[in-house]
Amino acid sequence: MGKIGLQLRATLENITRLRAEGEDFRWYLKLKCGNCGEVSEKWQYLRLMDSAPLKGGRGSATMVQKCKLCSRENSIDILSQTIKPYNAEDSEKFKTIVEFECRGLEPVDFQPQAGFAAEGAESGTPFNDINLLEKDWNDYDENTKESVGIYEVTHKFVKC
Repeated sequence: MGKIGLQLRATLENITRLRAEGEDFRWYLKLKCGNCGEVSEKWQYLRLMDSAPLKGGRGSATMVQKCKLCSRENSIDILSQTIKPYNAEDSEKFKTIVEFECRGLEPVDFQPQAGFAAEGAESGTPFNDINLLEKDWNDYDENTKESVGIYEVTHKFVKC
């Protein structure tokens, strides 16, 4: 299956460096078995800090799971060096913010939730624990006396 990139698009207002924060950031995905096409009903999350051994001692991956339908063991790995911030100049454009190494599991949907961080575009004011579940977020930057926001968050997956 290879590498699959998650691209994000959003409208940023007076904000930059929107990013997944920390090793415990949860990437909520729906995953499809590459063998039989079964898609998970529930959201599953991947974290950088998680690691599971691959069968036969072939290393490890972020998530290893057996398909409920066809019983095939599949895995998906977060490629930590590919995690990138979404910046002010990326506003309203798709940009790859993370890549996954997919071995039998393919991400088909993404649900942004809590754990994002960003900073004021002019002030550098930190904004932590941003929740994008509603696809919109706004706050106020005391340093610049301006409203800040992240709006119309959408995504797509691309082969890398």
